[in-house]
Amino acid sequence: YRGLVRSPLTLAALSTVAVDGLDVHDVWGTSSPGGAFDEAVVIDAQRARWVVRSPTSASAGASLEGEIALLASFAPHVEAGRLPFDVPRPVGFSPLPEGGRAVVYPELNGRGLDPALVRPGPGLAANIGRALAALHELPTELIEHAGLASYTATEYRDRHLAELDEAAKTGRIPSSLLRRWEAALEDVAMWRFHPTIVHGDLSTESLLVAGAQVSAILNWGQARVADPADDLSWLLVSATPQASESILESYQMHRTELSDQHLVARAELISELALARWLLHGVRNGLEDVVADAVEMLLDLDESLNGEPASE
Repeated sequence: YRGLVRSPLTLAALSTVAVDGLDVHDVWGTSSPGGAFDEAVVIDAQRARWVVRSPTSASAGASLEGEIALLASFAPHVEAGRLPFDVPRPVGFSPLPEGGRAVVYPELNGRGLDPALVRPGPGLAANIGRALAALHELPTELIEHAGLASYTATEYRDRHLAELDEAAKTGRIPSSLLRRWEAALEDVAMWRFHPTIVHGDLSTESLLVAGAQVSAILNWGQARVADPADDLSWLLVSATPQASESILESYQMHRTELSDQHLVARAELISELALARWLLHGVRNGLEDVVADAVEMLLDLDESLNGEPASE
């Protein structure tokens, strides 16, 4: 897999192997350099649009296989209306020379969500909350049957602690941030939650909306049984306080588990810990630009919390 990059034309060729009779009329790439997947949109002679994804590493290939299994188990829940949004529905596969396979599915309707533009009230904000609640209400056995990761609340807290310990050893995290995060992670009461299925990687690229509805959710390779706050973190931090309130109110209205008093606090903490994870990504892979970016954001966060310049 090392250094492997597939061009849009190569991906288009793979799509014709994966889907019998697919007549490619046009293609363009949609993936970012250095990502886990090479991806392109293929347009056929009837102007139908297809997405073709090819893993760029063995780990991405393994992630894709778990995602494919999970998507198959989601389909009946979409059809029955238990999930009020669509998910990718693979229609064909193409084996890759180095192992693994590329997948092709019809492109789903919608545009990427910008949480900062979500308005409060009963429209899109409420539908976002409902969509996430529906996902978190699904039986966790779907994750286990797909061979994806599953954590208890204690295991997930321990995972955060281990990551923070590794990040602290870099010496690049401001001491006041470390104290803040350690105190939150050592507060056992804060981590008493009921694990649910979570998407685990919500972003503008993965959460699609059409009008006032969540139309589809993509990129399920990081799905797991874990903390529901994971999926709320990006939304509650990026949206306005008023829109966040509407999202959360709708979410709680559609959940049967209502005893999680620390959900919002954990969501906010998880958004902060994402900076430590970004730092670790840079350190582990020798990416100095990523390390510098993470350090700058850590210092900015520390200054915003303490009201004065941070010291590492």
